[in-house]
Amino acid sequence: MHTITRCLPHAFGALALALLAACGGGGSDSETPDSTGTADNGAVTDDSNSQASGTAGPVRSGEATFYGATGEGHCSFDASPQDLRVAAMNHADYANSAMCGAYVAVSGPKGKVTVRITDECPECPRGHIDLSESAFARIADPVAGRVPVTWQVVPGPVQGPVQYRYKEGSSIWWTAIQVRNHRRPITKLEIRPTGSSQWIAVKREPYNYFVYPSAIAAGALQVRITAEGGAVLVDTLPEPRGGLLVQGRAQFPG
Repeated sequence: MHTITRCLPHAFGALALALLAACGGGGSDSETPDSTGTADNGAVTDDSNSQASGTAGPVRSGEATFYGATGEGHCSFDASPQDLRVAAMNHADYANSAMCGAYVAVSGPKGKVTVRITDECPECPRGHIDLSESAFARIADPVAGRVPVTWQVVPGPVQGPVQYRYKEGSSIWWTAIQVRNHRRPITKLEIRPTGSSQWIAVKREPYNYFVYPSAIAAGALQVRITAEGGAVLVDTLPEPRGGLLVQGRAQFPG
């Protein structure tokens, strides 16, 4: 079970700054990986739906507030003190973790900022986005506390290939996989265990892991992921082992 700590939206400037000191980001169930592997096979497939649109998503309207973000949160990512351009998405748009790892361009009264979604704001209404303090300062004066904004999902400025992380406790008896460092939101993950001829769709949990609760054959595991826009990547991962972080071989097009 995942507990999320979130500030209530900031109603007044001075009060908002006073409350901020007592507010923190969501708790993460992610731990530092104990080792790193490399996927031995990966490419954009030649499926007819594998071409990404190359465009940003629709423009949404709402409000923005800020909180003491660390990069951790309900998406189960690690803290990212080196880059706090992160945000928490409202419950409706969070969509059971579908927005985790997505990049969102936010426009406010003073300017624009692109943030990565790492957390959920359960009490925030649809359209609302809760930014880190430093990200909020790029679009508005922090004393305002709450400002109207527009935002849209955009291709992320990521470097290198996608990554896969096996959650603690993963094995051939219970497998949980998280996708990281992806340029576009992930819409589907499928697996094909050793010896299988069929792809199996894996359910995504609210804490941003795709969990297959049944036993699979020992050995390497093929994974197929689909991004928003239809692009597909296929990788072969090592046998599931808790905490293992695996580098893929490719990245989604921009």
